[in-house]
Amino acid sequence: NPRKPMNPQTPSWQDLDQLIVVAGHAVYVGRDFLAPDRDENWWLQSFQTGEPPFYLEHIRFGVELAAAQPKALLIFAGGQTRLEAGPRSEGQSYWALADHFSWWQKSGVRDRATTEEFGRDSLENIFFGLARFREATGHYPTSLDLVGWAFKRERFDFHRQTARWPANESRYRYHGVNNPADLDGAR
Repeated sequence: NPRKPMNPQTPSWQDLDQLIVVAGHAVYVGRDFLAPDRDENWWLQSFQTGEPPFYLEHIRFGVELAAAQPKALLIFAGGQTRLEAGPRSEGQSYWALADHFSWWQKSGVRDRATTEEFGRDSLENIFFGLARFREATGHYPTSLDLVGWAFKRERFDFHRQTARWPANESRYRYHGVNNPADLDGAR
């Protein structure tokens, strides 16, 4: 049955048909969640100073978007991109933070959220996000929502074209939540 989840450990997500991908940017390394918005709790590149509050906005936006789309699977994307952070992924970091904030009281979202833990860039966030959706549901999504930096809209659209994903509004939406304070450094 092609609509049956491929992994028997995965929750029953075969009826989900929308994909929301929140692209990760850094790995959370805090030992607790007392100050998740502080730089010292993240493994950051030099140009990422001051960005953690923006990452939290991306996570929350993704959760709220998933709450508004009950047929969507929310995927926090991003691999183990920082050797110094150990075997922690960006996707795991984002999922753990959403869980820490109790999914901002959006019931049911936690049950429709997972991670993609291999993506290293925007292109892989799309391709691996689609593959993870297929792995989790047994089929491909009918729509794709991407959440990330506003300045990456054109980059993600280019990668969407590479993936041959349709551009029409009912199939693809990019949500540029904010931009980093050091936009030139981030570019």
